[in-house]
Amino acid sequence: SQADFEEDSQKQPAVEHWKTLMPSKGNKEDPETGCQDAGGVDETQSTEQLNVSRLRSSSVEIREKGSEFLKEELHKAQKELKLKDKECERLSKVREQLEQELEELTASLFEEAHKMVREANTKQAASEKQLREARGKIDMLQAEVTALKTLVITSTPSSPNRELHPQLQSPSKAVFRKGHGRNKSTSSAVVSAASQNVTPEPVSHECKEVDSILFAEFQAWKESPTLDKSCSFLDRIYREDIGPCLDFTKQELSELVRVAVEQNTLTIEPVASQTLPVVKVSAEECGGPKKCALSGLPRTCKHRIMLGDSGNYYYISPSCRARITAVCNFFTYIRYIQQGLVRQDVELMYWEVMRLRREMSLAKLGFYPSEM
Repeated sequence: SQADFEEDSQKQPAVEHWKTLMPSKGNKEDPETGCQDAGGVDETQSTEQLNVSRLRSSSVEIREKGSEFLKEELHKAQKELKLKDKECERLSKVREQLEQELEELTASLFEEAHKMVREANTKQAASEKQLREARGKIDMLQAEVTALKTLVITSTPSSPNRELHPQLQSPSKAVFRKGHGRNKSTSSAVVSAASQNVTPEPVSHECKEVDSILFAEFQAWKESPTLDKSCSFLDRIYREDIGPCLDFTKQELSELVRVAVEQNTLTIEPVASQTLPVVKVSAEECGGPKKCALSGLPRTCKHRIMLGDSGNYYYISPSCRARITAVCNFFTYIRYIQQGLVRQDVELMYWEVMRLRREMSLAKLGFYPSEM
């Protein structure tokens, strides 16, 4: 547009110059008066004004065209900018979506890893718990086998144990134990039955009667078995049996033993079959082969205990071992009931619990088998 404006500005003077030259030729051909010269001047001035107005109109037109062109370019640039903004917004949304997916994937991977670790730890803990329970059961079975061996050894063909074989008892003793008869008719009847080689019934050494309160508490516990000591069944046993049975002279160690028994993390092992470890605590606290760590008394300690995974061993006397074993046997049995492993009648389970309570009562009073 600027080039066209320059061309028009260059062309206009040429026309004006040509028009000014024409009157000069007329003057050469027809030299008249000065009026004609004045008319020529007016015409020239009007022509110049016309040319100036044309120039102004052309410049205005050029400006309008230039402004329209610039507006069009600006409009195009704005459209392109809007398109670029939309593209940037779309790309930013895609980036945010990818980042969110990456975070979710990372979180899911971490969660899966933590889940696998938790499952592995749970399985390991369950395996260790089963191993400890198996060891405790083996210890209990070994004690029972030892007791049975002792009973069997005391009964030989040359000197049979009449407590194991009631049929070998003399008729007089059988009559006295069975019926406590005081008249001749009863005694003669029993003697005649014995003379006819009729085997009498086994002698019953004790009578049992179910306590209604204890049985009701056991039944209520059996409906939803738990190891929580707040229930009436376990609360009574804790107060009457477990607490007194695990109450030793060393109170702090007694509390640790009670917690280990409740959590099933206590280990009992013979001293002779194991090498002596490096003990981290004082010898007075752990005792020794000649001193019990729980009672503090000089005793021959054939066993030692370890609480959890501490690595510290405590030597215990046979009496303390009998007390701890009695409590462990009770907890083992009620855990079996809780896990649904005992398939017996409720009354039979109740009497087994009472037998275990009796063992704890005897142990806390100082009675224990000689093989302890």
